[in-house]
Amino acid sequence: MKWLLTFTILLPVYGSGNTILAKVDSVMNAPRDRKMIMVMILIDKNGTRSVREGESYQKGDSYRLIRFTKPADQRGIAFLSLPGDVMYVYFPAFKKIRRIASHVKNSTFAGTDFTYDDLSTFRYSKDYNADLLEETDSTYVLKLTPRKGVKKDYGFLKMWVDKKSYHILKVEFYDRKGNIWKILTFRNLMKIKNYWITGEMEMKDLKKNHTTIMKLKDIQLDTGIPEKFFSKRTLRRMH
Repeated sequence: MKWLLTFTILLPVYGSGNTILAKVDSVMNAPRDRKMIMVMILIDKNGTRSVREGESYQKGDSYRLIRFTKPADQRGIAFLSLPGDVMYVYFPAFKKIRRIASHVKNSTFAGTDFTYDDLSTFRYSKDYNADLLEETDSTYVLKLTPRKGVKKDYGFLKMWVDKKSYHILKVEFYDRKGNIWKILTFRNLMKIKNYWITGEMEMKDLKKNHTTIMKLKDIQLDTGIPEKFFSKRTLRRMH
């Protein structure tokens, strides 16, 4: 009887982790489309800062385009994410669009601490199974393990979720040996058009002692960006 009782209690905990993660995905990808200005601050191990400015466009959870506009040596560098895990990158200096192979999608984008995979559009619940590790009055803490057949450089993730909004507060990325590798923090949570949106993200690579802070401004939602905008032609074009 004791064994049956324990089994009955533990089974819903596992299921609730995946349920929470599915809710997180629905909140993070809720706007039909979005466009914004992004300011990236890169901080190296010596504390030296470099600043980049760019623009970001997204439609649902399937399309994203990011392009640097400043400074001059970074202007025009762009990244495109399409359905089916298809990604492209454009470097103006080479005047060529290159498709990102699956084995390099975990490489960092243009010197930032975000990988191509981090910047692509995807649903966590599609790539990861989630266990509920802890629950407080204000947060859920989940452990995310890659699903069978999904290739990730990370062994697992720990995710802190705000119970009120179901928006992510923090993600810790662990390598395959179980050592913490990166920390992604979401700040300045706000509500725009009834959507929960973050105003700032910080990705810290503990192994490199390097940090990228991404500040988002001029956020516009549900403006009607067409799917055809997310193309290799647009990737190359500079406004």
